[in-house]
Amino acid sequence: MSDTNTSKRKILFVDDDKFLLDMYALKFSKADYDVRACDGTDVALKTMTEGFIPDIILVDIVMPGMDGLDFIGKVHSDKLAPNAVIITLTNQGSSEDITRAQRVKVDGYIVKATTIPSEVLSEVEKIYVSKNKV
Repeated sequence: MSDTNTSKRKILFVDDDKFLLDMYALKFSKADYDVRACDGTDVALKTMTEGFIPDIILVDIVMPGMDGLDFIGKVHSDKLAPNAVIITLTNQGSSEDITRAQRVKVDGYIVKATTIPSEVLSEVEKIYVSKNKV
């Protein structure tokens, strides 16, 4: 059997809700993604500094410690995943939250409460393709 991992898109999920992490990890794994699920921004930063460079980062905004938008700022400033498509997956849907996310240069904004997992998968793929012109 050949190693197909080289062609799999790498995705990093960052959310403090372990149930959602497990659910999305399973959904994206079944869609042939190489998935890393991190239950906090500190774990996610460690995962990347140890060599996992994702093609896509899905991050919640509200988390203990460093929030998701500060995490995105750090990913950009430290150049941890310079080519990654970064998408917020959050329940924060106010225009203020969306504006703050745009300031840290997210590529997409998905509201969890109004999106089922299969829609999240297709939206992530749509955002990835549009950013990378795949």
